[in-house]
Amino acid sequence: MKQSDIFRENAENCLHLAERAEGQPTYKRYQRMAEAWTALAEEQDWLDGEIPPVAQCVPQKKPTS
Repeated sequence: MKQSDIFRENAENCLHLAERAEGQPTYKRYQRMAEAWTALAEEQDWLDGEIPPVAQCVPQKKPTS
């Protein structure tokens, strides 16, 4: 199992804990933890060379006035 998959499992576990949280502060804490685990998973995918470091953007045409 890839490290990024483990991070995503941790994020999913945090979301399950958030669903069962009693109170808004605990809910928000688990939500933030899930976001952090997801960010780590994405960074690990980048480190493993599975995703490009920067999303390619398509230049927009400037409107003529």
